[in-house]
Amino acid sequence: MSTAHIHQASHLERVEAPGSMLTNAAAKTLAVLRYATGFVFLWAFADKTFGLGYATPEAKAWINGGSPTKGFLASVDAGPLQNFFHTIAGTWYANTLFMLGLLGIGLALTAGIGLRIAAASGTLMMAMMWLAEFPLAQHTAKGTPSGSTNPLIDYHLIYAIVMVALAAAYAGHTWGLGRRWAKLPIVQRNRWLI
Repeated sequence: MSTAHIHQASHLERVEAPGSMLTNAAAKTLAVLRYATGFVFLWAFADKTFGLGYATPEAKAWINGGSPTKGFLASVDAGPLQNFFHTIAGTWYANTLFMLGLLGIGLALTAGIGLRIAAASGTLMMAMMWLAEFPLAQHTAKGTPSGSTNPLIDYHLIYAIVMVALAAAYAGHTWGLGRRWAKLPIVQRNRWLI
């Protein structure tokens, strides 16, 4: 082996792996952001399931026969997909997929595992909710002001970006189960599960 090859090999040993270049403070800050974002999803799931009296009164809780999607989707009044959203409002499959999404994304973020799946599914959920609110519209279908404050960047997009950033930064490795999860044989064979 030549001197150049030895130097190159020793240089490669010193290169830091993805995710290890964060400072300790940055990794902890991302962990706090991961927990906070996970709690947003878990709280929405709990409130809609049990009617904790914040966004959902007890009488309209999912366990009491209420629909987690009907009120929101039935009131969509702008955008090209309003008829689609009206059609699926309150259906068993819309309710089930929405609630499983809230729970799954919230648990993944909180535990720090499956962040790529959580980022992908969370981004899809946020995109659907963005389309339902359709902030591009200045007026509703009835011609009244839509109340949109920003036509492009709203909280749905911010949540999606946060989830992608958390997955990209391996944020589950700090104060989470991400490192253990990444070592599981099934995850080693299927890196998309990280």
